[in-house]
Amino acid sequence: MNRIQFGAALGLVVMLGGWLGSAPLLTPVAATIQPQDPAATIARLEQRLAAYRHLLSDWGGLTRYGSEDSEIKPPAPGENRVVFIGDQITEFWGRGQARFFPGRPYFNRGIGGQTSPQMLVRFRQDVIALKPSVVVIQAGTNDIAGVTGPGTRGTLSDHIMSMTDLARANGIRVVLASITPVCDCTTVQTDLRPQGRIADLNGWLKGYAAASGSVYLDYYAALAEGRNFRKELTTDGLLPNGAGYAVMAPLAEQAIEKALK
Repeated sequence: MNRIQFGAALGLVVMLGGWLGSAPLLTPVAATIQPQDPAATIARLEQRLAAYRHLLSDWGGLTRYGSEDSEIKPPAPGENRVVFIGDQITEFWGRGQARFFPGRPYFNRGIGGQTSPQMLVRFRQDVIALKPSVVVIQAGTNDIAGVTGPGTRGTLSDHIMSMTDLARANGIRVVLASITPVCDCTTVQTDLRPQGRIADLNGWLKGYAAASGSVYLDYYAALAEGRNFRKELTTDGLLPNGAGYAVMAPLAEQAIEKALK
């Protein structure tokens, strides 16, 4: 890539970032513009541009699980199928040492970086079409970070309520998971995800779960010390590590069992 192509790529990245309202996504780009390492800068810009192109072509992430969903058979008689829909907290569950409920009829439908409106777009395909008994909805951390635009309590609550309504209209019981804590113990996380906002939205999620007849799944209380993600349970201050997922798994099982009663 020559200097003209570099400038064009950078301009397109910035323009797309403006359209998508994703200032947090632009921050790493700005940080990587270091004249002493142009090759690395170009590579990062090209990677960022490819991510924007994919986001524009499939904003809701329908292609991520679409083919797999179409091949899944209906639940067997007596099978209590569960779908977990969420962002990177859900998607990474099952990687490395964090096993995702082996032997259980549970489906992981997490997509890293997603926000609640994107999950709503794919809710019929990735949840309802699989005919689960229970859905576990885990969303909010990327809404707070503004990954796809401003994320307020109002916008998050609208999308959570819409997913809950869709689930209940299709006979699916709902578990609403808390937003997990963050800490600056490895990398800075609280600039994009202020701890006070996480606590505020978790308060709303808990209240709405009670009002809607859903089950509230409190990952936060088990993973946090004060308002900080416990350092021994996280890889980077945002994602749980194997030990973190080991803490979360029995809580999820208890919430699912409660929802099935």
